[in-house]
Amino acid sequence: MSLNLHDAEIASAPIIQLRPDSLAATPSEPAMQIIRRNGKVTPFDSSKIAVAMTKAFLAVEGNTGAASRRVHESVEQLTADVVAALTRRAGEGRTFHIEDVQDQVELALMRSENHKVARAYVLYREERARKRAEAEAAAPKAISSQPSLHMLRDDGSNVPVDMARLTAVIAEACNGLDATDPAAVLVETTRNLYDGISRNELALAPIMAARSLVEQEPNHAYVSARLLLDKLRGEVLTYVHRQPMDASQADMGSRYAGYFPVYIKTGIAAELLDPELTRFDLNRISAALKPERDLQFQFLGLQTLYDRYLLHVSGNRIELPQAFFMRVAMGLALREIDRETKAIEFYDLLSSFDFMASTPTLFNSGTPRPQLSSCFLTTVTDELDGIFKSIKDNALLAKYSGGLGNDWTPVRGLGAHIKGTNGESQGVVPFLKVANDTAIAVNQGGKRKGAVCAYLETWHLDIEEFLDLRKNTGDDRRRTHDMNTANWVPDLFMQRVEADGEWTLFSPDEAPDLHDLYGEAFKTIYEDYEAKAKAGKMRIFKTVRASDLWRRMLTMLFETGHPWITFKDPCNLRSPQRHAGVIHSSNLCTEITLNTAADEVAVCNLGSINLLAHVGREGIDHAKLQRTVKTAMRMLDNVIDVNFYTIPEARRSNMRHRPVGLGLMGFQEALHVQGIAIASEAAVTFADVSMEAISFHAIEASSDLASERGPYASFEGSLWSKGILPIDSIQLLADARGGLDLDRSSRLDWNGLRQKVVARGMRNSNVMAIAPTATISNICGVSQSIEPSYQNLFVKSNMSGDFTVVNEFLVRDLKTRGLWDEVMVSDLKYFDGSLDQINRALNLYIASPSGKKLDALYRLAWRRGLKTTYYLRSRSATHVEKSTLKGTDGKLNAVSAAAVVAHAPIDIPSATAPEFDGIKACRIEDPECEACQ
Repeated sequence: MSLNLHDAEIASAPIIQLRPDSLAATPSEPAMQIIRRNGKVTPFDSSKIAVAMTKAFLAVEGNTGAASRRVHESVEQLTADVVAALTRRAGEGRTFHIEDVQDQVELALMRSENHKVARAYVLYREERARKRAEAEAAAPKAISSQPSLHMLRDDGSNVPVDMARLTAVIAEACNGLDATDPAAVLVETTRNLYDGISRNELALAPIMAARSLVEQEPNHAYVSARLLLDKLRGEVLTYVHRQPMDASQADMGSRYAGYFPVYIKTGIAAELLDPELTRFDLNRISAALKPERDLQFQFLGLQTLYDRYLLHVSGNRIELPQAFFMRVAMGLALREIDRETKAIEFYDLLSSFDFMASTPTLFNSGTPRPQLSSCFLTTVTDELDGIFKSIKDNALLAKYSGGLGNDWTPVRGLGAHIKGTNGESQGVVPFLKVANDTAIAVNQGGKRKGAVCAYLETWHLDIEEFLDLRKNTGDDRRRTHDMNTANWVPDLFMQRVEADGEWTLFSPDEAPDLHDLYGEAFKTIYEDYEAKAKAGKMRIFKTVRASDLWRRMLTMLFETGHPWITFKDPCNLRSPQRHAGVIHSSNLCTEITLNTAADEVAVCNLGSINLLAHVGREGIDHAKLQRTVKTAMRMLDNVIDVNFYTIPEARRSNMRHRPVGLGLMGFQEALHVQGIAIASEAAVTFADVSMEAISFHAIEASSDLASERGPYASFEGSLWSKGILPIDSIQLLADARGGLDLDRSSRLDWNGLRQKVVARGMRNSNVMAIAPTATISNICGVSQSIEPSYQNLFVKSNMSGDFTVVNEFLVRDLKTRGLWDEVMVSDLKYFDGSLDQINRALNLYIASPSGKKLDALYRLAWRRGLKTTYYLRSRSATHVEKSTLKGTDGKLNAVSAAAVVAHAPIDIPSATAPEFDGIKACRIEDPECEACQ
């Protein structure tokens, strides 16, 4: 099918004229403008959109009377949609290229499912682009022959655009990257230049140009990053040296060392850096910087760093990437004897992406208030003072980037008696609403959203209302739309579900000891309370069918993504700190389990290994992994001592138990490198081998630190002190349950390690955590945590914007087979990033979640002894946009599917929602909780 937009074909076409006020500029802002292909800037005319839409429809559907009516009915709304889309983007600048508008037309046609019209429109555009390219090739023109362009300086003066430097910067950005073309990036860049362009727009133009080519060649993600790096260098060097200054990447080999001491002084003068940093040997530190490591970033990583991590003064960045990593390293080495040596060692680990500290550590290390810990766990007491102290503590902890997990189980339930007023309690939900709003109010300085997770045990009287907290219907005063929630589930409840038995709900003021009990002790006391309730000796309680409550828990998990399912007994039975207290909850992201009490706020200090950096075609480099873990554990232990504590309960707990959480990321890439499929026995074997190695080396490193620095204060009496390591404590759970079906084989010298731990002690009560790494994995350019690749082509959304992500390993393999071309890109978009329906490629996997499968999955998780679970994920409810980024400024989303559901459910027609024994429920998308890392 071809599309010919000749005037003769639309002689009788209805023309839709939008009202002129639809895009009217306010008196304080300029009108929107269009950049023509010849560089000329003209006023925006919305009526031309309707004309183009009309031509497209009539060329496909014909020009009959009926067709004209259909066109008229469709075009007005579609044109309004296009205008609205452009208006939303107007906040980024009120000047658009002509093809920006055409891209929005294409998107509108696809979204409205006018696929034939859209396809014809796309083919027409491609044909016109081909003819223009042929014409340009027949009569080539040098860049210098284009109309003279000027850049508008901040002071209002105009200077010629330096096309020679622009060309050189783009060439340098592409240098050494296969399948990237500086000429293509330059052509795409010049499309968006116009006379009078601002300095900032000129810097952004090549970045967006390269970004638009990522879907064609993943290496353009590195090109975009390097172009952003050029923008960053100009911004930083100009500010710290107090004069206009640009520098190429080649220049930085000599400039970094001179810049670094000036940066330190600038940061201290602005009260952003700790003056103690000047006591380091800055010449030695500066000489250790490795400018070439700036080239490791992909665009998503560097943009995230630019937006949220690099220090700035009044919006002007003062920190270059290697200075950033060294600042973090110096902050972590403050208490070391040989501070320079350790700072350089820490810097090498961070700047190589072999290991990455957690976000609070990256934010605050080396600053006047170094709050470096990731997670805080609290127990809320059942009194008004205690409740509001906990909410105040939440605010203080969140202020400096801490993620929060609150145990609300002690708070009495709805209708419970209040002795002081002789009234009835409103239950836990109204206080949760206050905690939710506090998390939103204290948003960590705009760097990332404040975040908290509330935990409630399954026997609590308010558990049914707790399940509804994230619903979008009902009384909004009893909803918490922003707070994460999690069920704290005892084994006895799961046993009642399996047996289809009854379950009794109590108010904790009448059953206070259940909060601190687990295992057989919990079962005994719980059954005593049930007997009292049946005998009429309990003031308030409720009996439900256990399987009905379980069904409702899973249904809410489908519909809202919450509450998560976490298991009380495995957490406590396997806790190395059983002798020192009780675990009442997990944290914000369910990766750690630590004791809490009224006077003790648990703290965890996180960082993650980049597994990709420790794996080759033949498997794990164990020697390198051991070295990385040893240094990383020292860094994490240092966090505890240099930390800035906002409440005394957190300091007391952290100093007493010294827990750290060494995690990992890049697991999927580690499989790719070895040619291992995610759904294979080889992948299971690799998971077992890699996790055993990390565990072994982490425990060994902590024991070595205990030899040097002494064991943590509460070591005596712990499972560690008895020679019971995590690999052994699974037997304690097996004994309590009468057995567990698990493979417990091992490969390393655990007997030798047990003896070492008993003899020398442990520096840290806890050493490992499967943290989500949502943001730091972006910085390192790998997949988060132990997650499989989400899709082969999608857009990742976070606070820094939308970023096209292409599976570069897939691209590599397809190139090897001669299958990577524009057709494959188009097919991947059409089939939502899946190879399943592309005949030229292999079949991967199909996700088809259902209520029955969900029930089986979570029961299996409990039976296998899992401690906690996190987000429920399935394939997207929306789909990949069938458009292209090519020929745009790169801000257009190629995919709208990667929805963040940590904060909002997605509506799905009931016909497509998964079945749960007759109950229709929504799917959960690709959540991106960035609060922990």
